[in-house]
Amino acid sequence: MKQNLILLVAALFMPVFVSPLFAQADGKMNIIIIGAHPDDADKVGGTAYKWKLAGFDVLMVSFTNGDAGHQTIKAEELAKIRREEARRAGEVIGIRYITLDNPDGKLMPTYENRLQMIKLIREHKADVVIFPRPYDYHPDHRYTGTLVLDAAYMVTVPTILPEVPHLERNPMFLYMSDGFTIPVAFVADVAIEIDDVIEKKMDMYHEHKSQMYEWMPFNGGYLESIPVSDADRRAWLGASRKRGSDATPHRNKLIELYGPERGAAIRYCETFQDSGYGRRLTKDNLKTYFPFLP
Repeated sequence: MKQNLILLVAALFMPVFVSPLFAQADGKMNIIIIGAHPDDADKVGGTAYKWKLAGFDVLMVSFTNGDAGHQTIKAEELAKIRREEARRAGEVIGIRYITLDNPDGKLMPTYENRLQMIKLIREHKADVVIFPRPYDYHPDHRYTGTLVLDAAYMVTVPTILPEVPHLERNPMFLYMSDGFTIPVAFVADVAIEIDDVIEKKMDMYHEHKSQMYEWMPFNGGYLESIPVSDADRRAWLGASRKRGSDATPHRNKLIELYGPERGAAIRYCETFQDSGYGRRLTKDNLKTYFPFLP
């Protein structure tokens, strides 16, 4: 009995280790946004810019080199072009945007690629990982999502890829939005107004010239309608691409977060869903991770 009492008293005064909320000691976050191809991560370029302005370290990543996405340019040359386009898109909002060397259209959820994903997340000491859901028309998109999910727990396991220090606390893993409904539709847990930064987002897309003005119009059958001059192309892009950030489908969530008056007036937004992996998004920590919410 006396021994048990001693152990109880010792436990009460024993220092408790609490995992830090963020990797950086100053309370700033490390954000990594992972897409399958150069220009995929730009889908959340508005929120990325807001995180950057808040002082957080934002990294955008293309997990493949994008070397298959053109009707005439050969793979080796296209990979160089798309890497440079992504780098310039990152410069638009003052962040790093890197492109890995995995071939476009050939990505598979292998153990080797999982280790590459683990390494990527660990090296950035990520607090938040943004990535696509594993439901999509493109296999590279699906498998990028699967690889992130497969890496989500393993980033904290020291014996997996021991040469890269493991993360002491699991990041928050948030899905980017999409329009797919099978097997289950995307549900916005948070919606971020980007009216004030929508043009920056369009400027990022404008840097991906081989995609916005060549490959995607060719693949979509509207190449003949693309303007010739750079200024006219940028105007055309803004008019057409902004539709992907339309706030209308997320009006209820915007009103919930921004209030009736402001929420009803927002024109453009970006949305995220808690994947259920790693640290969870809650009402209590929502503004910590998205400090630009009102």
